[in-house]
Amino acid sequence: MVVELMLILLLVIAFTSLIIRLSVAAYNYYSAPVLKPGRCKESGLVSILIPARDEENNIGKLLQSVLLQKDVSYEIIVLDDHSSDNTRSIAEAYASKHAEIRVISGQALPDGWTGKNFACHQLAQAANGRYLVFLDADVAIHPELISSAIKQMQNKNLSLLSLFCQQKTGTFGEKITVPLMNYLLLTLLPIELIERNADPIFSAACGQFMMFTADNYHRYQWHKCARGMITEDLAIMKMVKQAGEKGQGLLSGNLMTCRMYSSFNNAVNGFSKNFITPFNDSTSLFILFLSIIIIGPIFILITANPYLAVALIIILTLTRFFTGRLSGENIWEILLHPIQMMSFLYIG
Repeated sequence: MVVELMLILLLVIAFTSLIIRLSVAAYNYYSAPVLKPGRCKESGLVSILIPARDEENNIGKLLQSVLLQKDVSYEIIVLDDHSSDNTRSIAEAYASKHAEIRVISGQALPDGWTGKNFACHQLAQAANGRYLVFLDADVAIHPELISSAIKQMQNKNLSLLSLFCQQKTGTFGEKITVPLMNYLLLTLLPIELIERNADPIFSAACGQFMMFTADNYHRYQWHKCARGMITEDLAIMKMVKQAGEKGQGLLSGNLMTCRMYSSFNNAVNGFSKNFITPFNDSTSLFILFLSIIIIGPIFILITANPYLAVALIIILTLTRFFTGRLSGENIWEILLHPIQMMSFLYIG
């Protein structure tokens, strides 16, 4: 009797978790928290700030896309953070042809700082714009991105806008790892709550695109506040909200794309550094979540109840449909979900 009650309880927990995550994914899908293209009002000068270390394969493509921006006046500052490849020479070649571009050298890293935070801090000090846009060097942006982002900042009176990039994948190893990022985001957090609810618990951000009003940034020195944190993007969004300022996170749609990693091993190494952060850096909470989303469905399947199995497949398929469509993924990649969950377990 006790065993039967335990089995029923486990089934209830598993299905409750599945239904909650389906509900969050459906809410995000129908609320469509995606940055819409549009022209901003007068923006003044915009500082587009790019920290770069060993990005010779990416920096040229990014600068090419930034130079196509419409409806805004901008400066572009690239900080070469002690690159050992041709990053600096490529950036300087662009700077020699385009007066909007400056290349500066990163200083020696002080104690207590991560490299990216210190690079961004230096870039902000060199900037002259009314808006500060921090871009990772491996993204590519649409000509209307900056104008659209400023319009959103103006319409919502934001101090910070962060965009979750549309991820591109090439190899099979990428396809079974990279989609996990948006899958977790879109099933754990109703994105609209980042802006609508002032509680810092409803926070998410992506360091690939962080836009601040310059006055706000210089007042708080956000990267200095987060100087020792690896996942500075989430930390800064939380601090912005704790300070009583307004922050928002949105999906970029096709206004910004990125191929973060080129292989399974690269993806595992990258994600393993920050998968635990959304769980308040709690190992026990992360393990509990991992157990529910992986062991739960397996437990449902081994009950050998066809009705439960069909219900499981329907819920998972709908969940992946909602998150995949929002993330711009190939719809057929839903079929990779079981392998992606095994990848998640391996990374965890």
